[in-house]
Amino acid sequence: MRLDDIRAAPNLAVLKQIPQAACHQLKGDRVGEWAVSISGNHRLIFVLDHDPIPLKEDGSVDEIVITDIVVTGTEDYH
Repeated sequence: MRLDDIRAAPNLAVLKQIPQAACHQLKGDRVGEWAVSISGNHRLIFVLDHDPIPLKEDGSVDEIVITDIVVTGTEDYH
């Protein structure tokens, strides 16, 4: 279901609006990676496929412009 959500979302901003996806940036040594929930303990990991990453004036990612991602894997984070 989550892959269907990703395919249907025209950009990252829309994907982040899907409550079940819980789309978020990762932190620490995972900076640059993002995740969406796929079950209680599992998440799908992806990176933004833009070079350079489009940023807003405040330095945050311009999520409306992000239209391409690359799925890098899944993981059980508990």
